[in-house]
Amino acid sequence: MSKRLLVALIVALSLALGWVVWGWHPAAPPSAATPAGGDFTLHSADGPVSLHDFRGQVVLVYFGYTFCPDICPTALGYTAQALASLNQDELARVRVLFISVDPARDTPAKLKEYAAFFHPNVLGITGSPEEVAKVAKLYGAHYAKQKTEGAGGYVVDHSAAMYLMGPDGKLKTTLPHGMPPAQIAAAIRAALTGR
Repeated sequence: MSKRLLVALIVALSLALGWVVWGWHPAAPPSAATPAGGDFTLHSADGPVSLHDFRGQVVLVYFGYTFCPDICPTALGYTAQALASLNQDELARVRVLFISVDPARDTPAKLKEYAAFFHPNVLGITGSPEEVAKVAKLYGAHYAKQKTEGAGGYVVDHSAAMYLMGPDGKLKTTLPHGMPPAQIAAAIRAALTGR
């Protein structure tokens, strides 16, 4: 193999890897309009949960599922690190709603256990397939089952953005997947102070 061909191959592989790390957004639609967000009611192990229950708090809304091998654990892990960096007063005014897009396997009890692994302020919720689809549509979140040999017969490809709701219950911003914990914490603090 010539030196020139080897260099071209290395450059092509580097570009492809860069796209996977920074440019790939799972299950993102070809052209997504800015989501509006909105109030909803889903179910936790302790009963119904509505977005308006958290009026006056900053709420991070994330769509995923407990069988997710990497995207969800990464997003929730970074979010947990961001929460750990907040002071007690700030933390008391922040909640994370982890909405399962796999209600067939993610019972409210399972979601409670899964969410608690990351942080006490993370609450796992879900609903019927129709209820979850309605909420996902409000936020512009996308997901689709993909058959596979392992993982219970299927995985769920899903968008990976996190939706930051202000204390007024309105969507302030969308945080991209992979945002570092310090930046997540800064976005939370900005929402808490009305910036």
